[in-house]
Amino acid sequence: MNESQHDTPVSTTGPQGPDAPLHRRGIKSYVLRAGRMTQAQTRGLEEVWPRLGLTLADGRQDLDTLFGRTAPRVVEIGFGMGASLIEQAERHPDTDFIGIEVHAPGVGKLLDEADKRGLSNIRVYREDALRVLDECLPEASIDTLQLFFPDPWPKKKHHKRRILQPAFVELVRTRLKPGGTLHMATDWENYAEHMAEVMDAAPGYANTAGPETAPYVPRPAFRPLTKFEARGEKLGHGVWDLIYRRID
Repeated sequence: MNESQHDTPVSTTGPQGPDAPLHRRGIKSYVLRAGRMTQAQTRGLEEVWPRLGLTLADGRQDLDTLFGRTAPRVVEIGFGMGASLIEQAERHPDTDFIGIEVHAPGVGKLLDEADKRGLSNIRVYREDALRVLDECLPEASIDTLQLFFPDPWPKKKHHKRRILQPAFVELVRTRLKPGGTLHMATDWENYAEHMAEVMDAAPGYANTAGPETAPYVPRPAFRPLTKFEARGEKLGHGVWDLIYRRID
């Protein structure tokens, strides 16, 4: 998610509502908030969705058929209002992007922008992220999975709601190609420490950080700097990037 992703937390349960049962885990990792829809966002959902939107009902995807080509594939979970994902898709026309987000205004905004910019290398799910990974994406099919600024659930009693858990990490590993990467970023140091702890214990991954900065890496140039992050930097707030590679 971009800007403050904490305003639109990552969902691992889908758009059914905050009381719907969580797929695979009995814990909700988000609160789905209603939001007003602008004319552009509504246009995105109504006019662009039929061309760029995907659902669980579409089943397991053949990504070469979906995009009409063979290319590197990036999946981003929780893209918020979509600014970062749009920027990446525009910068890298030779890469295909799949975004997963349950927040309707964000999905509508991204679709509207993608259409206005003529982007054909992006597709969108408004679904449960775990179910998309499990039911729709083939094994060893993606080069990078991005998890940028997910809801940190800062209170200790809520840590179990964080999306970054061992079962999630293992599911992601099976969808990454060998050598593919899981790229995470957070502005909560405690969550960054939690991410490193979970990832260092996960089989089949290696941290890409050098010894000078481990377990973190400097912000890669390919991750766009959001307005929210730039404001935080001016205030002295930290941001932590972690990139782990599938090694098995």
